[in-house]
Amino acid sequence: MPNSVRTLPVLDLARFDKEPAQRDAFLRNVRDAAFGPGFFYLVGHGISDRLIRDVLTASRNFFSLPEADKLSIEMVNSPHFRGYTRAGREFTRGAADWREQLDVGAEREAFPFSRAAPAWTRLQGPNQWPSAQPELKPLLLRYQQEVTALAIKVLRVFAAALDQPEDVFEPIYAPSPHQLIKIIRYPGRAATESDQGVGAHKDSGFVTILLQDSVAGLQVETDDGWIDAPPLPGSFVVNIGEILELASNGTLRANVHRVVSPPAGTDRLSVAFFLGARLDASVPVLQLPPTLAPHARGITQDPKNPLFREVGRNYLKGRLRSHPDVARRHHADLLEDAVNEPDLASAY
Repeated sequence: MPNSVRTLPVLDLARFDKEPAQRDAFLRNVRDAAFGPGFFYLVGHGISDRLIRDVLTASRNFFSLPEADKLSIEMVNSPHFRGYTRAGREFTRGAADWREQLDVGAEREAFPFSRAAPAWTRLQGPNQWPSAQPELKPLLLRYQQEVTALAIKVLRVFAAALDQPEDVFEPIYAPSPHQLIKIIRYPGRAATESDQGVGAHKDSGFVTILLQDSVAGLQVETDDGWIDAPPLPGSFVVNIGEILELASNGTLRANVHRVVSPPAGTDRLSVAFFLGARLDASVPVLQLPPTLAPHARGITQDPKNPLFREVGRNYLKGRLRSHPDVARRHHADLLEDAVNEPDLASAY
């Protein structure tokens, strides 16, 4: 990997299924991307252009609904952190993110509520859907199914790049991985205002599969500072989450990224999918071959964002911090002083 990185690499997933020489070259490219920016553009992914267009169009239509329709499914109504969030109501390191969004998870029944049960059980439950846009539910659930299959294949790629069996992570995600879609709109802001669309953070799952529209804003932190990751037609942006960092002892490291608000008079649309492990799982430490030992950088030590191997505990930590209104209404018994300190990090 070159010492100076000014753009993200573009990787073709189709090469993973080619003859051994092409596959090996592809896996070297994956390792270079992982040891460098921790992000890459993914092409050859197999998700149809039609589905991508439909999802972006439906997302745009959702954000164009009257405010009353969106607020009818406001996240504060859901103990499971599902639903609509107004701009300025989600927080990263205590600062408001200037974006409106809809959070959609796996469509599963809630666990029976019990204070004696593990706190993470409160994260599972049904989504909220807008009655004014009935076509949104089947479309996003179809997209969730297809992009979950893609993310699992990417996870198999990372396993192979670590010289592990491709299914090495299956015991901690099957049969019910943690799935989250966020459709997001970043309104434009004047140059005199804060440019925080979403503040600097890491993602908490295995991998993130990000679909961008035509407006830039994503930035990735590197050793040389922040670099832009503008939209590349036909691609997704893939990045490493904290579960892979924990499992690989930092050989794969979740990288810090942010989104800068677009200029006034414009907006930006994106659809982020986060694949995670089962909420009841704990992240193991893989036994890596000697050839990869020099790349094991250890787990990031950030007192403002401690990493837990208990998957549900790690997710719940981020949700309580990023959505304090939901936490106060539904989970006041879980709140501690540490959770409410304004400069603590949150993750997705």
